[in-house]
Amino acid sequence: MTGTGRRTVRSKGKFAVADGSDVSDVSRTSSRPSSKSRMDHRRDGSLIRILNVDLRFMLAIGLVASLAIFFLIQSLIAPVEESHQRPRVVTPFPSPKLMELDQFQGEHKESLYWGTYRPQVYFGVRARAPRSLVAGLMWLGVKDGRYHMRHVCQDSDELSKYGWIAHNGRDFGKQELVDQELKLETSFLKSRSQGSGYGGDWAVQIDVQHEKSGPSNELLKTGHMFFYLADESGNALSPNSHTDENNVDSLLASGSRADVGAWQETLEVHYSGFRTSYIHNLSDLILQDLSEQVRNFGRLQLPDSSENSANILVFQVAAKIPFRMDITFVSGTEGKGSSSEQRLSSLQGASLSTQLQQKQAEFDSKFEQLFNGAHKLESDSTVVGKAAIANMLGGIGYFYGQSKIAYPHSALYTCSMKVMTIILHIGLLSCIQLSLADPSSLEVFFGMKVFINYSSGQLRWDLRISLDIVGHWLDLMNIDGWIPREQILGSEARSKVPEEFIPQYPSNGNPPTLFLVIRDLLNGIERNIFTDVESRDVTSFLERAFIRLEAWLQWFNITQSGKQKGSYYWHGRDNKTTRELNPKTLSSGLDDYPRASHPNEDERHVDLRCWMLLAANCMQSISKFFENGDIPGKEYASTVKLLSDFELLNEMHLDPTSGAYFDFGNHTEQVRLSWKEVRGENHHLKRELVREALERPNLRLVPHIGYVSLFPFMGKIIPPDSWILEKQLDLISNGSILWTNYGLRSLAKTSSVYMKRNTEHDPPYWRGPIWMNMNYLVLSALHHYSQVDGPYRERAKQIYSDLRSNLIRNVVQNYNQTGFLWEQYDQRKGKGKGARLFTGWTALVLLIMGEAYT
Repeated sequence: MTGTGRRTVRSKGKFAVADGSDVSDVSRTSSRPSSKSRMDHRRDGSLIRILNVDLRFMLAIGLVASLAIFFLIQSLIAPVEESHQRPRVVTPFPSPKLMELDQFQGEHKESLYWGTYRPQVYFGVRARAPRSLVAGLMWLGVKDGRYHMRHVCQDSDELSKYGWIAHNGRDFGKQELVDQELKLETSFLKSRSQGSGYGGDWAVQIDVQHEKSGPSNELLKTGHMFFYLADESGNALSPNSHTDENNVDSLLASGSRADVGAWQETLEVHYSGFRTSYIHNLSDLILQDLSEQVRNFGRLQLPDSSENSANILVFQVAAKIPFRMDITFVSGTEGKGSSSEQRLSSLQGASLSTQLQQKQAEFDSKFEQLFNGAHKLESDSTVVGKAAIANMLGGIGYFYGQSKIAYPHSALYTCSMKVMTIILHIGLLSCIQLSLADPSSLEVFFGMKVFINYSSGQLRWDLRISLDIVGHWLDLMNIDGWIPREQILGSEARSKVPEEFIPQYPSNGNPPTLFLVIRDLLNGIERNIFTDVESRDVTSFLERAFIRLEAWLQWFNITQSGKQKGSYYWHGRDNKTTRELNPKTLSSGLDDYPRASHPNEDERHVDLRCWMLLAANCMQSISKFFENGDIPGKEYASTVKLLSDFELLNEMHLDPTSGAYFDFGNHTEQVRLSWKEVRGENHHLKRELVREALERPNLRLVPHIGYVSLFPFMGKIIPPDSWILEKQLDLISNGSILWTNYGLRSLAKTSSVYMKRNTEHDPPYWRGPIWMNMNYLVLSALHHYSQVDGPYRERAKQIYSDLRSNLIRNVVQNYNQTGFLWEQYDQRKGKGKGARLFTGWTALVLLIMGEAYT
């Protein structure tokens, strides 16, 4: 083939000669110089002419090609550059972060490293680190004669009770879980001693009992506990056999991490090892292993096997009930001189039990000192109060992941956010300080959707934790001063939230309730309730926080302002909906509370106006506090003057006849939901509950008396000698409007939408039920007006006393009956409703007991 190829080339070369001769013949014809000379001349002349033409032509072509290539490259590069350019909406706020303050470093940071920061599961431990070592508890419960795995908190498990009964927020917690006839007590203890790795060591004690004298179900004679350890970084975990100094065989899991060094965990168990990037489906993996073992070997135990490079180890303990098991995690185990054996021994058995008892005594003593000093609570109230503060502290969570942002051009941008976030439910009044979290499973991943905080309780218990959490929230701010209203970070969190609720919209925000915490901090400094060290911490915190708070307030002023000066309205309402009786206002936290029937830019929302006055007041106070520095204050004084203008408020929102404050907007009362036949996909007819307006709306006050009507009262804006205050007291105390024997209902019985469904699938939410957050605000205002001079002082005092007694009695009674603090309470019988365990704002009952108001 090679030779043939060469021959082919030669034969083609022959035909390239001008006279047709063979190449060898031409080279040998030396007797024809003149002919050759003429031929060479002709060849040279032709070559020059051709080169002249080609050169010009090639230069022109080259220039055009260069321009074309330049523009082509630009068109290709531009989208790449644009895609790499960070969108403004996910650009962080350009100022030093609060969490970089010295007070949050060193000892403070390490002391909070490990904790029960997984409130979405019945019991879990993790570190405050993005990809942590994670631990958790599962067990087999029995329902309808079958085993069911318990892991993530969910109402369908039908646990009779679960929640913390003691927790100090740092190194100790104890909870009770009652699952049918099974009762579990889990206790957590953290220890830091010489030789331990970063964050120290920790131990878990699990006590398994029968709720009654003996099980009626044969399946419950043996308890099956599953304790797992997972490395979110994907590092391999290995189980090893181990015998302690008492010749007790146990399984030892060990590993090494950059944060805590070498570590080990001991437990007498069967085990399984899994390799997976996620842990939210761990229950299914375990059940699959158990099913195979039962099917193949007739035994309900893990197979004592592990996948290659498993990053999750699950340890099973099966024993006759009652029994107790201790799980110990020790860090810093590398080296021959390690003290791990000694530290391990101190966190097991009798020694562990003794330390837990000491921590319980310390918790009880601190509670008595902070909350039960001047107000001697009844024993039932004390139990509820301890549960409130314990679940508040035990519900602190840490999540890490990406927040999905809905960009204006319908593109979804993902913004990385490292955050220690509070697990809060939708609505008002859970401490926006990220510390008031909730072990409830329903909607536990919503963060900023809050109104009030019960910061007084948290600030009293642990100021530094409160500041830590507020700092994390403010550090989430983008360059425009916007904080996403819900933080749903990580695969485990997202697995519990419907997809349509995950994206966050930069035009929508939640009430700036964080300013309630700021107000408490300012009041604490003014009243000298902090130590010198605490005062310095608060001062440095406020000084650095000011620029972020200023940007946050500015974001509200820009994005939520109304047409009329001094007016505001919540953005995010759907003005095209055909399904909702009244378009929801999720950003307000009051969801289905009735606003203007036809949303538009003419709306004025009285509650947001009051929130803005609170925010401006706080900013003015901070400005005065730092008046010798570079922080300006004049503009806040003018804003406060505008928003506290009582006559302007009345002009915008007051109905003189009822003495109630209302929203303003494009509204008609003649709206209803009717069944209609509509064409769906594939043109099939189906029946749907569709909204129809029976008359054209017009601009007017929205005549619905409820929580929104009381915002100027709750904000203490009404002068104590005003006739409007008397009207407000009438509304509050009237049993046909807001008053019940269990608290104030959210919407008056006289409202046209009282207890009406908003859609076919949405039962009334803020249309009648009793909410502790709003009642706390009303009590705070009543307490205020009962202390200041005015013609309605005594009446305010009596209403305050009656309302306070009703609220405390009902919450305590529900807790005694159900074992839970509920999201809301029924206005007819006072029964707990909504999510459980909803510590959130319901824990405000503790401050109500102690009459702790700002």
